Amino acid sequence: METNSSQPQINLKRAYDPEEPSDGFRIYIDRLWPRGLSHATFKYDLWEKGVAPSASLREWFHADPENRWEEFSRRYGDELLANPAFATLKEIVKAHSVVTLLYSSHDRTRNNAIVLNKALAEE
Repeated sequence: METNSSQPQINLKRAYDPEEPSDGFRIYIDRLWPRGLSHATFKYDLWEKGVAPSASLREWFHADPENRWEEFSRRYGDELLANPAFATLKEIVKAHSVVTLLYSSHDRTRNNAIVLNKALAEE
């Protein structure tokens, strides 16, 4: 594992987007496998299910994402702060100079990767 003394560059990318060399260390951060992707073709270095939103929060948010985004962001941020898997993820991210957080949501502006990235940046 490469060591990095400065803040890593963190990219966000849909799991369905093509893998690129510039992605660095690729971490899939959803609890569920991305629909339609095969295990043979979806490339990731780590599947960190433990940092995904709880099932109840995810289901609540998906019922009305446009109107529930702000509350989802707050609640998921709270879940992360209380989640030991988030502390572990922070250490993993710090060990790499470039990390790409992979998510399967179709919405590129309202998804768990955005909240997770913000939480990582605040550390």
